[in-house]
Amino acid sequence: MSEDTVEEYLGSVIQHGPLNNRIYLMRLAQDAPARFPEQLVDLAARKNYAKIFAKVPKKAVGSFQQAGFVVEAEVPLFFAGQEHAVFLGHYLDPARSREDNAATLEDILALALTKQAGKYGALDRRFCIRPCIEGDIPVMAGIYGRTFPSYPFPIHNPGYLQETMASHVQYFGVEAEGQLVALASAEMDREAANVEMTDFATLPQWAGHGLALHLLLRMEQAMGQEEIKTAYT
Repeated sequence: MSEDTVEEYLGSVIQHGPLNNRIYLMRLAQDAPARFPEQLVDLAARKNYAKIFAKVPKKAVGSFQQAGFVVEAEVPLFFAGQEHAVFLGHYLDPARSREDNAATLEDILALALTKQAGKYGALDRRFCIRPCIEGDIPVMAGIYGRTFPSYPFPIHNPGYLQETMASHVQYFGVEAEGQLVALASAEMDREAANVEMTDFATLPQWAGHGLALHLLLRMEQAMGQEEIKTAYT
């Protein structure tokens, strides 16, 4: 499984590489130069990437739009509960701007909206949810490797799991019969007081028990104790 690279670029943090054929601006430096959006486009052109995806504070949107970026979404009070976040796209390959599965995505959204006020039962007594620890990493890597043939981040790599667990990610697992059978993670940005709920994976033989939902509920509780203001996925 090939991997993309996460690195600092001109003071900001980006992920890029051939696996996703794009640049993802993960964190814009507070003192980023006005030409930074153009520099991103130049980098993408040199690497022959098809797309740039950027997440920036709303105050920075103007310079990105001038460089050809298009606003795609806005999240209120995303940064520390004070400033809106804007998601933008720049398409070096116009084909990347088209969604081939638009109808399917609309159906998924409609289904999600009908279920958002639903009632959910308690977790089956066969299962227990707990934070993952360093000793779980080999099993976690195995579950992720089996679940995702490809993934934007190398979560099948034990070294990556260890590094992120030690820095900014809390991993949670569901145990059954003494073994981990499902996983998820809470990737925290403490400075911006937000968290991404991600990396959901359930072994096929344990699917159908709502384990992802119960993991999400548990992570929401844990993130409240961490003084996180916004959670998203």
